[in-house]
Amino acid sequence: MEQEALYRFSVEHALEMVIAFGEDGRIGYVNQTAKRLLEYGDELCGINISDIFPNAFTVTDYGFSTEYRFGEEAQDMMAYRKNHTCFSVSTRILKMEETPAAYLCMAEDTSKQNFLEKQVVQVEHEASDAMKVKSEFVANVTHELRTPVNGILGNTKELLERETDADKLKIMRLIERGCRDMNSIINNILDFSKLEAGKFTLETRKFEFRSMMDYVKSNHINKITEKGLEFFVTISPEVPEFVIGDELRIVQILNNLLSNACKFTAVGKIVVEVVKTAQLGNRAELFFLVIDTGIGIDKSQQDKLFKSFSQVDASISRKYGGTGLGLNISKQLVELMGGNITAQSEPNKGTMFSFSIWLELLEEEAANPTATSDIYTVIGEAKNSMSGGEGGDIHQYGTQRNREEIGKIMPKLILSVEMDNWEKAEMFMDVLKQLTEDAPREVKTAVLKMKMAVQKGNYDKTAAAYETLEHLFEES
Repeated sequence: MEQEALYRFSVEHALEMVIAFGEDGRIGYVNQTAKRLLEYGDELCGINISDIFPNAFTVTDYGFSTEYRFGEEAQDMMAYRKNHTCFSVSTRILKMEETPAAYLCMAEDTSKQNFLEKQVVQVEHEASDAMKVKSEFVANVTHELRTPVNGILGNTKELLERETDADKLKIMRLIERGCRDMNSIINNILDFSKLEAGKFTLETRKFEFRSMMDYVKSNHINKITEKGLEFFVTISPEVPEFVIGDELRIVQILNNLLSNACKFTAVGKIVVEVVKTAQLGNRAELFFLVIDTGIGIDKSQQDKLFKSFSQVDASISRKYGGTGLGLNISKQLVELMGGNITAQSEPNKGTMFSFSIWLELLEEEAANPTATSDIYTVIGEAKNSMSGGEGGDIHQYGTQRNREEIGKIMPKLILSVEMDNWEKAEMFMDVLKQLTEDAPREVKTAVLKMKMAVQKGNYDKTAAAYETLEHLFEES
């Protein structure tokens, strides 16, 4: 009896409507939910099921007729209230042969759910329209920005060819550099907008892989070597001569990574390695490593690397510039090419970016696959490169590597001063400052005095500070 009472209680207070009716279509039982939703009250018992579901049931001389498929499968129907208004329900009607009530109907009100689903669809349409408007706005604005920027850049180039005054030339070179940086930012924003809107498509074609890498190297070698850094590019023999893919976007990824490496590396070297790691039919996976011995990144901050408009630290943006879009765009481009990108880094020891992409092979290459490299050996050697090799930490004052780098920087620094190239002298001073961060106080003081003299373009004070530093380096 207790079980029966519990069963009746659970049915009576169920969240869905429970309606029992007989062979004649007359309703014999309804629970509280059915009375409330259908707004009949107790008089609901005794009316015909066709009054509740007129679209599914019809009164006949023998009871009712219906095309409803009885069983456990839920079906969408419209339930009518006493005032003839209706709402959507999901129903299951079971035929109960062994009970007096031949049919048991369970119906769940789905009107709110349907409303919410329509709202979601509407929001999705609105979001899609907003994205389209935003993409068009970004495209229009970036194109409008390009016109004045390119105009300033073109006129500045003409003036650079005519001007002889050193001070004016310095200002115009800054304007030229600013215009190039602005164009780079505009391109990044446009690419990001296309990727975000899902309208970015790769343009694949046959190209010579090593020729592409030579082009990338030539784009960066002057800027890297001007900073006194070593630059190495290594391509394993098993990498095919010709491949099919989006050459422009591979160059873009490498340019982003190498620009970052150059920006954040003051001493040491930058290394690029490419190996073939897998082949499936006419497709091959190429694995790229871009290694530097720069400032590095703390592990707790590395999750910000590939996020859009994100810098690891606000001070990074202030000191080095950038929008925080380059790595995010690179990540999305790599994923479009079927690969992934990761970073490993340690503060003051450098950073290693690695990414893989899949490219198509020519028929002759696909038919004669070459052995793939041991990627773990390659990565192991790359990690060793991050620390600057043998001789201790390059940033630790007094180690063999630190002394070697200081010995390389000092002659370049004074040569820049002698040639009246104060901009380059400031760059070498920044490097020297990083190399002496944990030096004794007298060394750091002398470096600071020389830096201030260089910034002011004072030859006499710079020369005096240089002599003091040389003497201090010899003593330490």
